[in-house]
Amino acid sequence: MACTKSVTYRHQSIIDFTKQRAYFIDVVRNFKATTPLISVVDDDESVRESLPDLLRELGFEAEAFSSAEKFLASDYAGRTKCLILDITMPGMTGPELQMELAHRGNGIPIIFITAQRDETVRQQLIELGAVACLFKPFSEPALLEALNAAFRMG
Repeated sequence: MACTKSVTYRHQSIIDFTKQRAYFIDVVRNFKATTPLISVVDDDESVRESLPDLLRELGFEAEAFSSAEKFLASDYAGRTKCLILDITMPGMTGPELQMELAHRGNGIPIIFITAQRDETVRQQLIELGAVACLFKPFSEPALLEALNAAFRMG
């Protein structure tokens, strides 16, 4: 009986996630008749390759940058509707980019991602205005939840 309940709950969880994902993709497709641009800034090449693919699968336009400086120098900085940003990078760090964007008056919603599991840093970033701080590796449902929060803000 316990095994049946466990399978039933797991099955229901998968169904709920599938419905949530489908709903979110529909919302994105209808978002202001344009596809929102999400920029990913991370020095890890595997993140820059895989995360934009997932974002495109979810219906977004996505661009990836290997550094904060490259993002700021691009034409995409002004068009970005949400920024997924690594905390620790060579050169300008994620929090430094967050401060630079605020200084420029660009209030892009930011989702931080990090391999360092530090709850204190996570809380500080959220207090400074980040939408979320996800620990790598993060799940697709966690990313969807953070994106949903970002687009509610923006």
